[in-house]
Amino acid sequence: MSCYFRHMKEIFEDAGIEVTKANKKQVDKIVHGLVDIEYKNCSPTWKAVKEQIKGDDKTRNRFIERLKEQS
Repeated sequence: MSCYFRHMKEIFEDAGIEVTKANKKQVDKIVHGLVDIEYKNCSPTWKAVKEQIKGDDKTRNRFIERLKEQS
């Protein structure tokens, strides 16, 4: 799994996404796209995701909604 997925279990649950071996690459690409970071660039992606999910509830919920829409 991507280096940051273990930190996003709750986010994936809230988005109704079950990360499996079959879909983890697709989910990873979606997350990279949501934060506009080149795919497979893990550390900057996690940094950008953290800013969106650790902030206020409105920003967190918007990220979750966008994740739902893309998956």
